Amino acid sequence: MMTTMHSPTPSLLTSVSNPRVRAAIALRERRHRDETGLTLIDGARELRRALDAGVEVVEAFICESLLGGPDARVAFDHLTAGPAVVHSTTEPVMSKLAFGERSDGLVAVVRIPTTRLDDLTVADDALVVVVERVEKPGNLGAVLRSADGAGADAVVAAAPLADLFNPNTIRASAGTVFSVPIAAASTPDVLTWLRAHAFRVVAAKVDARTSYVDVDLTGRVALVLGAEAPGLTGLWDAPDFEAVRLPMLGIADSLNVSVTGAVLLYEARRQRDLSST
Repeated sequence: MMTTMHSPTPSLLTSVSNPRVRAAIALRERRHRDETGLTLIDGARELRRALDAGVEVVEAFICESLLGGPDARVAFDHLTAGPAVVHSTTEPVMSKLAFGERSDGLVAVVRIPTTRLDDLTVADDALVVVVERVEKPGNLGAVLRSADGAGADAVVAAAPLADLFNPNTIRASAGTVFSVPIAAASTPDVLTWLRAHAFRVVAAKVDARTSYVDVDLTGRVALVLGAEAPGLTGLWDAPDFEAVRLPMLGIADSLNVSVTGAVLLYEARRQRDLSST
C-alpha cells in the first residue's frame, strides 16, 4: 500500500541572497524557464488551480503571515502534505519573490506541462481557439480565460511569440492555463493538424465581408485570431477557410485580440446552446 510522503518542517529563508530564492527569481526570465523546464506561479488562486490540474510542484515558498482566503489555505495544506520542498519565508523575501504589489503569501516553482500538438484530444464538436504570433503574455492569458469561460476544448498557439507559461500569462489567465488544454507549434504544423482533424476554420479579419453572427460556429470549429498590429499571416487566406469581421463603428479599426476572442467564443457558445435545445 502506497503511503503519502510529507514535506519536512519547512526551512525558514530570511535572505534574498539565498541560492533557492535567487534561482526562483531567475525564472522570471524566459531563458531560465527554457533551460530548466520550470516556471513560477504567484498567487493562491492560480496555484490552487495548478494543483487541481495535477501540475508538478518542485518547491514552494510560503509566508504564513500573508496567507489569507480559502484558496491560500487549501494550497498551503496541499503543499505541506505533499512531496514538494516547502520553504517558509519572511515578508521581505516574499516581496522579492512575488510579482507587483499583490502577494498571497505563496509562490511555487512548477514543471512546465507539455504543449505538444499531437497530445490534444478533440471531440466531434470541438471548439478550438488558435492564436497566431501573439506577443503579450497578458493577451494570451486573457484568451485562455475566455476559452475556459466559454467552454472551449483547447487553445493552440501558432508560432507563439509570448511564452505560454510566462508567470504573467499564468496570472492573466487566472490559472486557467493549467485547466484548458494548450498546445504550441509552427503555423504550417497547426494548419496540417487542423486539416487532418477536419476542422472548419473561421479566421477573424478586419477586412472580411461576413459578419461573425452570420457564420455557423457549431460542430468542429477552430476560431483563428492574429496579433493586433500585423494580424494573421497569409497562410490563413486559403479558400477553404471562412473569414469573419467584427463591426467597428468608431474611429478604431480593430479590437484587442483577447476581446475579439471573447466575442467570437461567446457567439459560438450561444449558437451551440441553441442547437442543443
